[in-house]
Amino acid sequence: MRGPVGWWRRKSTPAKVETYTRWSFHVFAVLEVASVGLPLLSHLPGAQGAWLVLLVCLHAAVCAATAARSLDWTRGLRPQPVRLLWTLAAVTAAVAVTSVAVAQHGPHGDAASTGTGTLFAGSLSFGGGTIALGVRDRRRVLAIVVGFAAGAGLYTYPLHIPGLTGLGTTLAVLIGAGFLAFTSLFSVWLLNAVYELDEARETRARLAVAEERLRFGRDLHDVLGRNLAVIALKAELAVRLGRRGSPEAVEQMIEAQRLAQESQREVRAVVRGYREVDLAAELAGAQGVLTAAGIDCSITGSRSAAELPLQVRSGLAWVVREAATNVLRHGDPRECAVTLSVTDSGVELCVENDGVRPAPPGDRPGTGLAGLRERLAGLDGTLRAGPVGPGRYRLTARVPLSPAGDAAPRVPSDGEPELSAEGTQR
Repeated sequence: MRGPVGWWRRKSTPAKVETYTRWSFHVFAVLEVASVGLPLLSHLPGAQGAWLVLLVCLHAAVCAATAARSLDWTRGLRPQPVRLLWTLAAVTAAVAVTSVAVAQHGPHGDAASTGTGTLFAGSLSFGGGTIALGVRDRRRVLAIVVGFAAGAGLYTYPLHIPGLTGLGTTLAVLIGAGFLAFTSLFSVWLLNAVYELDEARETRARLAVAEERLRFGRDLHDVLGRNLAVIALKAELAVRLGRRGSPEAVEQMIEAQRLAQESQREVRAVVRGYREVDLAAELAGAQGVLTAAGIDCSITGSRSAAELPLQVRSGLAWVVREAATNVLRHGDPRECAVTLSVTDSGVELCVENDGVRPAPPGDRPGTGLAGLRERLAGLDGTLRAGPVGPGRYRLTARVPLSPAGDAAPRVPSDGEPELSAEGTQR
């Protein structure tokens, strides 16, 4: 899907929040022009009002550039824009001084006073609130807001402006700059929190994989460690006895062969237990993981899982595991439905979710679905996966309840070479 909708769907959740935050600060610049600049055309008609509107547009552009650079600094993409912050402060001061000069030496009247007063308070509010985005310390942010408000009040004092008017201007700058500063800090906090949660989810997935690898390695060590040590000792003893011509060397080699065959059986048992997973446990685990990720996950027909043959349960459990992983990795879903249907002829597992992002150009498909098809092929099953509507994706696995699906896997004998799923010798 092309266009703005496809561009938005291809973004991850943190990238969407970042884009929304950036455009929110650009909207603040547009709001400054609309609420402070454009009314000047009616309050101060003529060239003087037009020049002031251009000055407001310049101030809004500097605010937008400062907000963008400050967000880059927050994300660690750029250094802190110190020079740009001082530039914004200088432009803000220039706009404020210009508004006071126009009020003192320009046209008089209520309309002109209202326009210049709005320009004075608005420029200080938007300037102070935007500068707060480029400062990380909360105390400094508070000092900036209070300093701008206090400066506005003190600046009106030598101009013999009435006390209530000066107090109102001070409160207006304090409230306006404080609101924008609070919005800036909250937006930055929310953006960082979203990125940290996304990194924590990826870290949790990597830790789960690492923990499973450690468990498998520990099981293999427990099975093979002692037997290999004994086999090495038996073989060394047999070599020494063979050099002496002792007939006991044959007995030691027979014992080493027995230990090797026993180790082979134990390794197969460990690998078989590692490959076989429980369907009911995978359904419950997938629902828990998806719910923790903020996805509304519903499971239908899970009670029928216990009635299925062992091999069918194991094959469909791998389908559930891979499907849940794909839902988390390749989209931004809000809901996911898992349905398990059992009939006399077979069983069907369907996983459907929304929030699918189109694959970027040149992206190669992964090997997960191909591995599932190979696994289900051993049960005479099929796997279909693909989009079923705008932003929706469905994965369907069907396995017949026939002798082919019910048959237990044959364990090779001790002297027979074991074959992999592709039919190659291990």
